[in-house]
Amino acid sequence: MSLPSLLAGLGLGFSLIIAIGAQNLFVLRQGIRREHVLAVAAICALSDLALILVGVSGIGAVLQAVPWLVEVIRWAGAAFLVGYGLLAARRALRPSGEALVAAEAAAGAPGRADASTGTLAASGGGAASAGRGVSGSGIATATRAARSTTLLAAVLTCLALTWLNPHVYLDTVFLLGSVANTHGDGRWAFAAGAGAASIIWFFGLAYGARLLGGVLASPKAWRVLDGGIAVVMIALGVSLVLPH
Repeated sequence: MSLPSLLAGLGLGFSLIIAIGAQNLFVLRQGIRREHVLAVAAICALSDLALILVGVSGIGAVLQAVPWLVEVIRWAGAAFLVGYGLLAARRALRPSGEALVAAEAAAGAPGRADASTGTLAASGGGAASAGRGVSGSGIATATRAARSTTLLAAVLTCLALTWLNPHVYLDTVFLLGSVANTHGDGRWAFAAGAGAASIIWFFGLAYGARLLGGVLASPKAWRVLDGGIAVVMIALGVSLVLPH
């Protein structure tokens, strides 16, 4: 395997994937909420790997011959992003009171809040609801908010944000595929590097997001996060259909 091609793929993969976008924001939100983190990260990474393989195998040239397909994806992606942005805006304007807190079951003081652990709980009534204590650990996990995302909803949203985004095809199929084929026999090493970048990024983002638990330990912080998500999602959706 060609090491220069591998490193080139790794570098270009990171440069394309590390950006504020719809997919990354969704992964970040699910990671912070600790909901279906493995499934979301795996879908994003495997989708990237599939698209990279498509691009490196030369099928990207075939897709360039059917520009109408790109147009369909562009409009469908724009509609989905704007719709998702409006839902995030609604959460920001009409919050459910969710926060990232946990209950510490100390002797004589059950239900004491400890925001440092960053477990999602409903706090609309003021204090978090304490869960059942774990024997020997002294920690009780708070109950999850009633509006937590189901696995099916998370999977479908993740798939839509990935496969209905035209930029994904431009970056992985067309750009990465084109650059990979300039490496000749090292194109598959290049593809391996780009695929490794996707795996490292998505799993790192999903599982590293929980470190923000202390920052997002109040409903107000979640309103700010959802407000930011709404702005980015709607802006991305509108940008897809504006003349370039």
